[in-house]
Amino acid sequence: MALTIREVTTAADRRAFVALQFSLYADDPHWVAPLKADATALISGAKSNPWFLHAQAAFWLAYRGDTAVGRISAQVDELVLEHMGAGTGHWGMFECIDDQGVADLLLATAEDWLRTRGMVRAQGPFSLSIWDEPGVLVSGFDSAPTVMMAHHRAWLAPLIEHAGYAGIKDLHTWEVATVPFAPNVQRIVEAAAKSPKICVREVVKADFANEAALLLDILNDAWATNWGYVPLTEAEVAYVGKKLKPIVYPDLIRIAELDGVPVAFMIALPDLNEKLRDLKGNLFPFGWAKLLWRLRKPKVSRIRVPLMGVRKAFQGTRYASLMAFLLIDLIREATVRNYHAGRAEIGWILEDNGPMRAIAEVIGAKITRTYRVYEKAL
Repeated sequence: MALTIREVTTAADRRAFVALQFSLYADDPHWVAPLKADATALISGAKSNPWFLHAQAAFWLAYRGDTAVGRISAQVDELVLEHMGAGTGHWGMFECIDDQGVADLLLATAEDWLRTRGMVRAQGPFSLSIWDEPGVLVSGFDSAPTVMMAHHRAWLAPLIEHAGYAGIKDLHTWEVATVPFAPNVQRIVEAAAKSPKICVREVVKADFANEAALLLDILNDAWATNWGYVPLTEAEVAYVGKKLKPIVYPDLIRIAELDGVPVAFMIALPDLNEKLRDLKGNLFPFGWAKLLWRLRKPKVSRIRVPLMGVRKAFQGTRYASLMAFLLIDLIREATVRNYHAGRAEIGWILEDNGPMRAIAEVIGAKITRTYRVYEKAL
């Protein structure tokens, strides 16, 4: 049957766009279904996702006959143009069967849309931004992803490469056992704990809107020169704070102060994918009750550290190292004591982020999954 491409324009189209992923991964034992409500909200415009206040996007489904066999998005983000370079367009949400013809049709459609908006290079996948799910999995297919990380079919990266794309950046996740540190690292932790200049506190969940704004202010400063960095807007900070609040565990989110000024932070999350798997993306009719119960005091095998940072002015200093290792150790202890997790995942971390790679290596972490971002001239 001939291939056709249809733009996603209606609520029914958006439901089909989300549903396709469920059919493509139905037999993958490592894929964890996202909550359908969250997946739909991500692509439904500014009322449900403030990213659309500074970006525009289009979405398509590829069909063979009446059967959906692939999907893709294309997006132009004003903040990407400012921070990643004029003429830089993105695509993402890329999923399809193992068929080069389907992949070529999807990618060509996204590229044409970007060209008509003056873009000269296409990068992807970004689904939808670097703060969501960047890159496509190229290694680590034999295990389930942790919370807020993507899982992909092994054939997607080759399909992208055969369409003329070259990898431009790898993003790694690292995993480590939540056991006490080696003596040389423990001495750093003890020195930090004794320093009268350093104070580490838990976030205040009752005031999490303001706490989230503080965390993301530090993050925007700390990550400003990283590849792919795009600042979070005030609306996005508020959105993230509201979205994260139900899964905020204060003992896993810490802020480090130097002489009373907040300058560093670390966020860890129980691997809630372990609690979502059997819901199969559905909160109704009874999934919401199961999820709320499971979120109360989750016991998990892994936690994930998605974000940590130190304000730019202190990076490379002795205090940055002291605060980083103290934050890691305090959260490690809470992980074991309160959540029973035996492993921790750190990441993603850019392949060329020397300081973060050094920390991961010092505490004995190993790379477990790699995601790749691709680029092609238009």
